Amino acid sequence: MKINGGIEYFQNGMRIPLRAMQVQSEIMGIHNENITGFDKVGYQRQEVVVSSFTEFLGVQGISKSTDDKIGRIMMTQNPLDLAIANKGYFQVETDAGVKLTRDGRFKLDKDGNLLTLEDYRVLSNAGMPIKLHIVPDDLQKIKIDDSGMVSVFNDKTRKLEAVARVGVVDARGTMVEDPNVKQGYNEYSNVALQNEFIEMMPVIRNFEANRQVFLIQNQNLQKVINQLGSAS
Repeated sequence: MKINGGIEYFQNGMRIPLRAMQVQSEIMGIHNENITGFDKVGYQRQEVVVSSFTEFLGVQGISKSTDDKIGRIMMTQNPLDLAIANKGYFQVETDAGVKLTRDGRFKLDKDGNLLTLEDYRVLSNAGMPIKLHIVPDDLQKIKIDDSGMVSVFNDKTRKLEAVARVGVVDARGTMVEDPNVKQGYNEYSNVALQNEFIEMMPVIRNFEANRQVFLIQNQNLQKVINQLGSAS
């Protein structure tokens, strides 16, 4: 008994450069997304993941992974701006469920709820929305330490009173023990523009090479069609 196995792949010539151009366009799109996100607070660079069979699968062989390196941390004038100096994410409550984000630009509503700029409620390490029992007239009376503990100054007792600890978790939802929360700071993206442009250069060259191959094949096909037409 003889068992034959293997993979045979036949493809029309013009489809190969077309598929390659689609793949290169998808990769360039991911790099452009990173370039656009360079100045966005909390944006994390997306890395291109290329499958071993991308030349056969086309754009289905392209995926993305998130680079979780710490971005550029810059000081602001807002006491409710928070940055995480370690790896981790804030938890916010949205209509679609709990969302993870590194964008720590928060605000207070009139009821003392700690909210994102999109009006999502910020969750504590207990998974509950954070609500201050005192709404201060000056945001400087709100103090947040490295562990994420939120406290507010009570004018009556002349003391700081603890409210809740901001919940910081990893990508799997596990609580981060030492988040190193920085009050009065924003974290911008971890994108390095020069690296994005450098990585795009071979992609652009590959795209142009496949484009030239496609144009040559198209011209040859036109010649064949014209010759067949004249022969008939």
